Amino acid sequence: MMASPRLEIDLDKIYHNAYELVMRLAKNNISVTGVTKAALGSVEIADTLLRAGVNGLGDSRIGNIKAMRLADKDALTKDAMMMLIRSPMLSEVKQVVMYADISCNTEIEVIRKLSLEACKQGRTHQILLMVELGDLREGIMPEDLIDTVREVLSLPNILFKGIGTNLACRSGVSPDATNMAELSMLADNIEMAFGLTIDTVSGGNSANLQWALSGHVGHAGRINNLRLGEAILLGCETLHRRPINGLYTNAIILVTEVIESKLKPSQSSGDIAETAFGEAKTIIDRGVVRQAILAIGRQDIDPCGLKAPAGIEMLDASSDHLIVESADNNLCVGEEMIFQINYSALLRAMTSPFVSKYFSSAKVSH
Repeated sequence: MMASPRLEIDLDKIYHNAYELVMRLAKNNISVTGVTKAALGSVEIADTLLRAGVNGLGDSRIGNIKAMRLADKDALTKDAMMMLIRSPMLSEVKQVVMYADISCNTEIEVIRKLSLEACKQGRTHQILLMVELGDLREGIMPEDLIDTVREVLSLPNILFKGIGTNLACRSGVSPDATNMAELSMLADNIEMAFGLTIDTVSGGNSANLQWALSGHVGHAGRINNLRLGEAILLGCETLHRRPINGLYTNAIILVTEVIESKLKPSQSSGDIAETAFGEAKTIIDRGVVRQAILAIGRQDIDPCGLKAPAGIEMLDASSDHLIVESADNNLCVGEEMIFQINYSALLRAMTSPFVSKYFSSAKVSH
């Protein structure tokens, strides 16, 4: 019997999603960097992405990259192109140079340290400069880009790889023809200023798919790379979380177990103060209801990121308990319940040591 709670991860469905997106984007000469951060650097998932045709792997944590790099000798991750997609911390520069081929950067001080460390290690480290295009997370302001590139080009053991941007994360700014054209223009300006050819112009993440897949062939301009994680793992675009046609949305599901099932009042009794998470609750009295408790909580998942089965209503969650109501049937203690999950719930569940991970694959490839 499989442990509970658990994530059931269908590698064949992940392979299908990755392969489909690689093929569709290739029509516009856009390559895919498979992002593994939501998968906690899972070697099983990373190898699946590489078999499906992604041109490299991206992760925000150097610890995940190190684990993939040092995986079993048969793992494809050992020799894959690895990109650190969060700007390196100064305290981790040594590991970044040792385990990552390329890193996304916004601070010249960090790049100088990467240069010094690359010289010590006898390595060349590649740099992708991230540009601010309106979402107000990471990025060099466009007017400062030329000066930054000039200094990067002067640093030993540093290879300027190109530019990128990140949208629809902090502020929800949508990638569109206007901001993607601006990124293309910035690439052109750099090439004219320094007489070089930029290798990579990375337009963004899964939020870019609506723009990338809806236009005519050739509309992408200079954009030749996207960094995709959620779209591959969960089969949806990330602007409105709509399913992508032809992709699986159930490649990863959450299974958890009922530990209590009782008829209880819907209205709490006694003086009401704050909950364990500092919330003030207003509960409507609906009489006696069928309530069940599942053995998972906010320490393991984001309860707002769960989609319950039909006939089940999620009422609340504490650290270790998920409380649900069943209108039609009496859930039995020991019974398992399956939830679909969104990105936020996946991220937390993959990180939790209390959620088991089960991988399945028939190893069928195209």
